[in-house]
Amino acid sequence: MSGRPAAFLDRDGTIIRDANYVRDPKDVELLPGAADAIRALNDRGVAVVVVTNQSGIARGYLNQRDYELVRARLDALVEAEGARIDATYMCPHLPEITGPCDCRKPGLGLYRRAIADLALDPIVSLFTGDRWRDVEPGLALGGMAVLLDVDSTPAGDRARAVQDAVPMAKSLRDAVDRYLAALPPTAGRQ
Repeated sequence: MSGRPAAFLDRDGTIIRDANYVRDPKDVELLPGAADAIRALNDRGVAVVVVTNQSGIARGYLNQRDYELVRARLDALVEAEGARIDATYMCPHLPEITGPCDCRKPGLGLYRRAIADLALDPIVSLFTGDRWRDVEPGLALGGMAVLLDVDSTPAGDRARAVQDAVPMAKSLRDAVDRYLAALPPTAGRQ
């Protein structure tokens, strides 16, 4: 292992309720069990990295300040539950408006940046979220990909997970429990 294990987590529909382009911090609502799942990762020494597409910025639905206030509210809610998010990486682009980029999921730009910034090992890392684009980077980088099978998961993404033999979990806590059970006992311990 060349670095620390990480859990690369989607934000909307994975950690918080997907409120469609959330721009007001008061609309941030943790999903049941999300803080517990993050705390379990913290307890095992696994870096918690949020990777999120925020095309609402390119669309003009919110601005960078709105995004930062929402991010700060999420961090505060998680911390109030005794857990922490180690880093957050965000893509504000939408190819139809801003042109192509390497940071919009399933692109690997934000993942590679996090791996370099935090000295992470993608091969012993979890990649999870409620969309195929959240788990596809895990397949490309050799990590453990788990698709959340929740209300916001499109049927086509579920079918792709079945076709590609990617496991599905009923919640972030379920995905984290599966990952931690597969993680070598000494991984993440500093």
